Amino acid sequence: MAQTPAQTQPRTPAPTTTDAPRWSLAIHGGAGVIERAGLTPEQDAAYRASLNRALAAGAAVLESGGAALDAVQAAVQVMEDDPLFNAGRGAVFTAAGRNELDAAVMNGPDLTAGAVAGLTTTRHPIAAARAVMEQSPHVMLIGPGADAFAAQAGLEQVDPAFFFTERRWQGLIKALTEAGLPLPERRAGAPAPGAQAAVAPPLNEKKFGTVGAVALDSQGRLAAATSTGGMTAKRWGRVGDVPIIGAGTYASNRDGCAVSATGSGEYFIRSTVARDICRRTADGATVQAAADAEIADVGSIGGDGGVIVMGLTGTPAFAMNTSGMYRGAVSSAAPAQVAIYADEP
Repeated sequence: MAQTPAQTQPRTPAPTTTDAPRWSLAIHGGAGVIERAGLTPEQDAAYRASLNRALAAGAAVLESGGAALDAVQAAVQVMEDDPLFNAGRGAVFTAAGRNELDAAVMNGPDLTAGAVAGLTTTRHPIAAARAVMEQSPHVMLIGPGADAFAAQAGLEQVDPAFFFTERRWQGLIKALTEAGLPLPERRAGAPAPGAQAAVAPPLNEKKFGTVGAVALDSQGRLAAATSTGGMTAKRWGRVGDVPIIGAGTYASNRDGCAVSATGSGEYFIRSTVARDICRRTADGATVQAAADAEIADVGSIGGDGGVIVMGLTGTPAFAMNTSGMYRGAVSSAAPAQVAIYADEP
């Protein structure tokens, strides 16, 4: 596959004073083939409203003096609860008709991290990832054991049907039919066909559905968080880059960056995208230059997607080699801004 040049994306405007922002937050809701012709005005507006809600949740934490870790979790949980995104309640289905959820979180000051994969009953996977980081001696837990740990940690558990959305189910049926694979039975307890009326993009959107957030707080601490439902019709317990620390998620105050990625996970794993970006910033690159260079490297081996990066100055970077990425930023020095398409001013 030919390399597609990384595209420098709009960022939150710099403050009007010479001082860096006291705090800063950036988020993403997935990158992929996202074009104006593919979204109705109502769908476009729905995505922008949801991104603004996520920014508001994280900003409320940071404005009150809270930690970057709390802010990224708050922002991601908003998107996990929104069926528009492929994370939490909007997660895609596996070939077996299950929703299997992955997430990771990392704290920049001390390099502590937590990750989960294959959750089926924990409402907020990002909260489970943080619990692994703070309440266990481990970094990653998977499958039923991860759900059991989350329940033991007091995190909300739900019936698997909670994650069912008709839009994602129909996407699974289409994918399996095209691949000539057997169709699973509709999950018990799922809403009746036609019962869900949420605004949804077309089923052929080809979006790499992952949500994430990176933040710098008023104490100078960096943090990153990422959550996903993975790939439609995934099989054999497939896990992508999101819960792999250094691939889809990484934060390091020592290196001066926090990263959350979204894209073709296998390529992001092979390129160790998140860690490499932080290596570049540690070597003196700006967050934007580091993000652009790494996405170009991913493209050179056939991968598509994007990243958000936060630096110690509070300036976020967005880079992608796709036609769009749901994204937004806000800081103590600039109001919230959101964008969808790669060419948005």
